[in-house]
Amino acid sequence: MYLFIRTEQQQSWLNKLQGKEDKFKSLSAQIDEQGIFPKENIQDLVDLGYTKITLPKEFGGEGLNVYDMVLFQETLASYDSNTALSIGWHLGTVGEIYEKKAWTPENLDFLAQEILNGAVINRSVSEAQTGSPTRGGRPGTNAVRQGEGWVLNGRKTFTTASPILTYFLTSAWIEEKQSIGFFLLHKDLPGLSVDETWNVMSMRGTGSHDLVLEDVKVEDTKLIELPDKKSPAKFAGWALHIPATYLGIAQAARNYAVHFANHHAPNSLKGPISQLPNVQQHIGEIELELAQARHLLYSVATAYDDEARRPYLTNEIAIAKHTVTNSAIKIVDQAMRVVGAKSLQLTNPLQRYYRDVRAGLHNPPMDDMTIKNLAMTALQEEEKTK
Repeated sequence: MYLFIRTEQQQSWLNKLQGKEDKFKSLSAQIDEQGIFPKENIQDLVDLGYTKITLPKEFGGEGLNVYDMVLFQETLASYDSNTALSIGWHLGTVGEIYEKKAWTPENLDFLAQEILNGAVINRSVSEAQTGSPTRGGRPGTNAVRQGEGWVLNGRKTFTTASPILTYFLTSAWIEEKQSIGFFLLHKDLPGLSVDETWNVMSMRGTGSHDLVLEDVKVEDTKLIELPDKKSPAKFAGWALHIPATYLGIAQAARNYAVHFANHHAPNSLKGPISQLPNVQQHIGEIELELAQARHLLYSVATAYDDEARRPYLTNEIAIAKHTVTNSAIKIVDQAMRVVGAKSLQLTNPLQRYYRDVRAGLHNPPMDDMTIKNLAMTALQEEEKTK
């Protein structure tokens, strides 16, 4: 991984994160077993200034790019997956908002100041009836004009980091505009609540509960985004925090398996199991998967950060997510084969890594949509050559 460190600033931030390594690792098992949200970890990151790294310098942030975010998120996830994925959604949301600058200058300045003061934000878009918004479903959450503002009603699912979010950037259907709009909702608004529904086998501590809106009133200025219907939504490079997290989990599994192979010595052997050809085969395949996944992820991040190259990216963000997430699953599986039945013990971190990497399949963009879009792009490009 050190091959991918390019600047002194990156090394400085990695040193800051490494200062939290022992603490975050020590809490991982408890977070998973009890399904508790890592509030203390997130506060540590806020105190470090980590939540403002993707905020541009002109707004008072660190102004770091997608490549930087990927590097740090992979590292953080190798310490604790729940902490990494939770804070990753904030970093990606902030990065995308200030890259696109679709908000009014007043709203951009307002949110920036809130982030500098420690606010955490995430989009809240999924619903039980529509599933992932990337599949095109219209939200059941609705916003109705009332006087000089709006009244929102609905329920959102998979609202990651909901226990500590300051702002929910929430999608709603606006009938009078025949459009989806995004509203910036503060956690303390009357009628806004979090229903603690998150009870799953993977990423148990992300606090991805339901956001409930019951006659939530907001002023007109909090209708902050009206997506352009004519321009199909594309995944921004900031979504690469997702595969970065799962690659970090895979790295942790690899580290455990390699250490185990070098130190586990049953009395049937004269030394550790690392001397066995089949163990070496598994470890070699792990290293190959890691190298391939990492090079793809960081090359796509590099291309995205280059504004001259960015317009030529079509499906690369989705390809990186698909490839890296599936590679992470393979890596953890191979690590468990090295360790054997001990990897299934509930006290062994590998069984946690195994469950957590599976969650990546259900983060957007989903594999089937990626494959379909690749096919459609190829077919359409061929048509243009006629």
